[in-house]
Amino acid sequence: MKRFVLAAGFFVILLFLWELAFRLKIWSPVLLPAPEQVASYLKSSAADGTLVSATLITMRRLLIGYFVGLIGGLPLGLLTARWNLFRDTIGTMALGLQTLPSVCWVPLALLWFGQTETAMLFVVVMGTLWSVIIATETGVRNVPPIYRRAALTMGSKRLHIWLKVILPAALPFIVSGMKQGWAFAWRSLMAAEIFVTILTGFGLGQLLHYGRELSAMDQVIAIMLVIVVIGLLADKIVFSPIEKFLHRRWGTSQA
Repeated sequence: MKRFVLAAGFFVILLFLWELAFRLKIWSPVLLPAPEQVASYLKSSAADGTLVSATLITMRRLLIGYFVGLIGGLPLGLLTARWNLFRDTIGTMALGLQTLPSVCWVPLALLWFGQTETAMLFVVVMGTLWSVIIATETGVRNVPPIYRRAALTMGSKRLHIWLKVILPAALPFIVSGMKQGWAFAWRSLMAAEIFVTILTGFGLGQLLHYGRELSAMDQVIAIMLVIVVIGLLADKIVFSPIEKFLHRRWGTSQA
């Protein structure tokens, strides 16, 4: 409760400073709209269904691309951790491509797939895949060797060791990689939606882009706030509880 009150107080102060900056006209009202204007846009766009529709379209694209990235990244990460051949090839490639900004995949996706949903899916998968591979490999390689030796001593076989010993011990790293992959997937999708125009469905990125084109800063800031709130909710509802459970389970949580 104390942490919640502290966080709420912090954001109230930020809101007050925002309102103060608007009233002092430090920046042009065109560049820095009042909080009331942003709230008004959120209310009107929610009422006419624009915001809800864009959020659903974006979340659908994000979830599909993210889970495809997970399905591909987890087994590749295990292979990379198990055999040096995969580590020297796929592992090295993953390290290199993870540093590539998400927006760099957009021109390639447009040339390969055109202005289609497939292009957006490709960009999101590329944003997720490499982080998951690296995190899975790191998690498996950081499992203490004594766990494997103890399992062998008690008669465990290879498959049983992987399923019952190595993977559970590596889960905290893997979940952290999934969390990082989620963040990269978000960034990738926003880059894709800004540059890829699909008439069959406008997402949050398109609303952000059109707000910039129209110099509608209330729309730009409102969409940015929606993206931030969705990201925070995903972390607090999904990833943080899982991470806390795993750290408690393995005795690595801080008192």
